[in-house]
Amino acid sequence: MSAFDRYLHALLLRAADEARQDGSPTTDAHHLLLALAADPAPESAAAVRRLLADAGLDRDGVRAALDREFAHSLHAVGISPEAHRLPRPTPGVEASRLGASAKLALERSFATARKKDQSAAHLLLGILRAEVGTVPRALALSGVDREQLIARATELTAHQ
Repeated sequence: MSAFDRYLHALLLRAADEARQDGSPTTDAHHLLLALAADPAPESAAAVRRLLADAGLDRDGVRAALDREFAHSLHAVGISPEAHRLPRPTPGVEASRLGASAKLALERSFATARKKDQSAAHLLLGILRAEVGTVPRALALSGVDREQLIARATELTAHQ
């Protein structure tokens, strides 16, 4: 098993834990983004964490962006989270499976480089290149320039 395989496995476990904490039966792209932002290791992922942190997307920043997106979605159907005391999600007890958005993010990342050249930056690109979904909506609502993040992540891949 390569170093990247071990890293990806650990990242997917962290993302699955994020999904469990959300009470989600599936691990989706936004859980992968949370895991990337919170990832304490290895050093090869440090540049990705710095890139995300520079955009205000450390783990707490990503969570805040996702919470804004959730509130916005509720407003779209006439529910005000501020007016209604919504219960916190009940953490799941079963292992989550990969959802469609996570699978697509991984497919996009694997399409950008050969397996032996994969890195955390490639994974980030796979997440950021989604045109629709929770992550692009959350970033847009938070005022994050997704295209600039993509450009910076692409630079990272070129330097690795």
